Amino acid sequence: MPIPVPLDEYPVHQVPLFHSEVGSTDRNFYDRCIMHAYDRAGGVQIATGLGVYPNLGVIDAYVVVRRDGRQHAVRMSGALGPDRMRQEVGPYRIEVLEPLSSVRVVCDAPEQGITIDLTFTSPFAPLPEPRHVQRSDFKPMLDASRFVQIGDWTGTVTLDGERIPVTPRTWSGSRDRSWGIRPSGEAPPAGRPAQTAGFWWNWIPLHLGDQALMIIAQESADGHRFLTEAIRMYPIASGKAPEQLGWPEFDVRYTPGTRHPEGADVHLTDRRRNALTLRLDNHGFIALNVGAGYGGDPDWGHGQWKGEDYLDGAVYDQKDPVVAKRIPFGVIDHVATARLLGPDGALIAEGLGIFEHGTFGRHDPSGFTGWDSVAP
Repeated sequence: MPIPVPLDEYPVHQVPLFHSEVGSTDRNFYDRCIMHAYDRAGGVQIATGLGVYPNLGVIDAYVVVRRDGRQHAVRMSGALGPDRMRQEVGPYRIEVLEPLSSVRVVCDAPEQGITIDLTFTSPFAPLPEPRHVQRSDFKPMLDASRFVQIGDWTGTVTLDGERIPVTPRTWSGSRDRSWGIRPSGEAPPAGRPAQTAGFWWNWIPLHLGDQALMIIAQESADGHRFLTEAIRMYPIASGKAPEQLGWPEFDVRYTPGTRHPEGADVHLTDRRRNALTLRLDNHGFIALNVGAGYGGDPDWGHGQWKGEDYLDGAVYDQKDPVVAKRIPFGVIDHVATARLLGPDGALIAEGLGIFEHGTFGRHDPSGFTGWDSVAP
């Protein structure tokens, strides 16, 4: 029987249920985060997150640290309790220090080679992302709300006994919260196969000094854009409102014979109709389907029931033929240097961020005709 939890003391209900329940019976209902941290030299990168899957009864989390072409991963999973304010599973926890401003993430798993204690702060307000609805032909696959925040990290990372200090001077990053419906847990029967299989995705949070950019674009196999956003943000203290930067167009530079991006030029337009170019150059990556549990990860997936106290770790060499073969069929988070250029090519701002990109199957604008199609 559902029971009241501490959050039920507050007048924040949206459906006639306790906060230990959700307003959907869909098994794929989820509520989770992903956080990115990376040093400005590009040598160390972290992706981490925690998710709850109320209709599956599961809570899980992961940390992936990339250094020297190797992804070090630790995964935790357990039974979801009724108190949603407690974001903790195994040796992993998230503390909300100041809502919408600062969070702390801790993972103490030395036997798996990873210990982190990191605090995120931001001068920027969180940005609501567009409602994300994705269909496979007529079947709804994803319906989610999100917000993203770009900022800095402070703390320490210990990898295989080596302590790495993290400071805002040397590190940057972002965090993303999302909730709604998304494929989770063990895969159900697929039903009718999709008639036009294709995926093309870009998600790009960037910290450019006294401003931040957030760019999103997703297209179907025929190039139809059904999710898009390009926003420039300024620190809260500046009093400046966010600025839309038109309809982003992409020239992705792929390594010949692959779909692995080396970078991209993103073409934007400010409110005065000035043409802007965002130049991205990649410097190392984390493949989210290698240890982090995202789509196509054969070792572990979000929302899967692994038992009460599941904890494991693994190290993946990105150049290992088995791992390298898997990488192109998942979404990849690249650390990218970014330069925002004006109409005359003059530098407006520069910085660093995540260039998250994935494309598999058919995508007509890119010239990809099917699953085995690659860049010339």
